[in-house]
Parts: sequence; structure tokens; C-alpha cells
Amino acid sequence: MWRDGTVLRRRLKKFIFSRLVTPLLYLVAFGWGLGRSITVESGTYLDFLVPGIIALNTMNVSYMGIVPIHAERVYHKSLEEYLIAPISPSAYVVGKIGSSIIRALISTVLILSVAFFFGAELNFFSDALRTSEFFSVVMLNSIIFAGIGFCAAMRVQTYEEVAQVNTYVLVPMSFLCGTFFQTDRLPEVVRFVVDILPLTHTSNLLRYGFDSTSFLILIFYAVILFLLARRDFKNISP
Repeated sequence: MWRDGTVLRRRLKKFIFSRLVTPLLYLVAFGWGLGRSITVESGTYLDFLVPGIIALNTMNVSYMGIVPIHAERVYHKSLEEYLIAPISPSAYVVGKIGSSIIRALISTVLILSVAFFFGAELNFFSDALRTSEFFSVVMLNSIIFAGIGFCAAMRVQTYEEVAQVNTYVLVPMSFLCGTFFQTDRLPEVVRFVVDILPLTHTSNLLRYGFDSTSFLILIFYAVILFLLARRDFKNISP
């Protein structure tokens, strides 16, 4: 985690600018452009959109921040340094996931700053409890998709396979899991599948506030994926 933090400090400006590009495009295209002709029950479409963008962004940041382990394992062969070091598999996985959480929190603060500039009226910080719930959900979402990224990095063999994981897992969730519209408008069969996916529950928790069922589902995903990531790391032979 210290190693990743050092890298992040040296590349902080590039990281900040790269994390601002996509949210800005979403806010301009959907918030200012399309959003002017859309109204939702909770207020403006811009207010509805921001939590979805945050859920989507933390998913991408957490996944992409941990996938480079694949290159360390397959191409650079530097992962063996950790395998023979006197550290536990849990420590390595926690360090990598912790680094992803830090990146996700930084990008979330950036998006919130831009959203307020665009005129969004958000209730994330109406009280201390709501704020803590909001950032807890962001962290859980980061753990889940960092876990997915870790498992993918441990299992795939080529960059093409890494891209396929993004295509078949992340891209469908990006557009179907309540980030840009309410899932109740989907056909029943599709909605059943979408309601199982973690990003749907993240979007709902960030948008509507605490719900014990959705929160427990995210915890379940986070625990299972952490255990899978630790197992995959242990199963690699030095």
C-alpha cells in the first residue's frame, strides 16, 4: 500500500486530470444536455445522475487500479518478490485493495466538487450519519471491484483477456445498473438479473440513502471477493 501510495503521489496530477475527463463529459452530455428535458421525482436529472456517476467512477477506478498486477505476474515477473517475502497473502490483498479505496475516495471528492460547480443540489452531507453512510458505500464498492480486478489479474493470461473482462462484466453494469436511469423501467427478466449485481445496490444506496438489504448485499460481495482474491494469490507458485 505504501508502494502504491508513493506511485500515486508522483503521478497525482495525471491521476486527477484523467479522473475528471469522463465525469465532466457525463455531466455536460447528460446533466446539461439531455438532463434539461428530463425530470425525476427526486428533483432534477442532474441530482439523480451524480450518484450514478460516482458509483460508475469508483467501479472503474478500483478495477483499473488493480488490474496492472496482471502485468507484474505474467510479463514483469515481479510478483514473485511478494510471494517469497515474509508477508501473508491477506496483507498483500489488503494493501492492494486499500490503495484502490484511496484512489476511489480521491476521485469521488473530485466528482462532488465538479457536481457542485454544475449546480447539483445533493443531500449527501445533510448530517454526519448520511455522510458516513455515503463514504462507507463508496468504500464497499471499491472493495468489490478491486476484488474483481484482482481475481481477473490472477487468472487471465493476456491483455486481450483483461479487456474481455471489462467488456463482459464492467460495461454492461455501467449502463444497466441504475447509473443513468431507474432499473424499474427495464423488462422484468433483465431487471431480475440487474438487481442481483452489486453496482445496482451501490447506485441506489448513494442516491436514496441507507437500505439494510442493499448494504448487506454489498458486504457479502466484498467478503466473498476478498476471500477469492486471497485464495488466488496463495495458489500462485513462486
